[in-house]
Amino acid sequence: MTKILFFDTETTGLDYKVHGIHQLSGLIEIDGEVKETFDFNINPAPQIIINPEALKVSGKTIEQIRQYPSEAEVYRAFIFLLSKYIEKYNNLDKAFLAGWNNAHFDNSFLRAFFERNNDKYFGSWFWSNSIDVMVLATQYLIEQRPDMINFKLMTVATFLLGHIDQTKLHDAQYDIELTRNIYQIVKS
Repeated sequence: MTKILFFDTETTGLDYKVHGIHQLSGLIEIDGEVKETFDFNINPAPQIIINPEALKVSGKTIEQIRQYPSEAEVYRAFIFLLSKYIEKYNNLDKAFLAGWNNAHFDNSFLRAFFERNNDKYFGSWFWSNSIDVMVLATQYLIEQRPDMINFKLMTVATFLLGHIDQTKLHDAQYDIELTRNIYQIVKS
């Protein structure tokens, strides 16, 4: 049984060591079938640095994210969600993490989210090797890449999927929808 957790984060900055997640969205897919979607808004832990410039990317303000449920509340809800599909104590039952540039960025933020919530068992839920859809798309589009202005999600999504709603970009829920659609094209 193949389990994939497609996910995306919107963060308070670029350094997972000092910044945190303010939106965690995604879906759980088992053997190609979407079982559940999720979209958590998060009020980062008090020690997290919030860069107002980073929030502008997703159109949020510090005042807005301070109204969200606490990081600890969201952590508990996320673990409850994972528990419905993964047996934490079964070494053979884990999910692949999948996203756009997740191996370089989002995975570290998610692991730090677990650690701040005193959970050292990130590896009980997820395989250590993840699926980075950007890397798969690179191979798929290797001959077209020189003709593309960049390799951002928006550019690749427009190239492979056609029209996208640019007003929804940098909303983690929309970004993961685009990522999964790209994955469906490039995975073979």
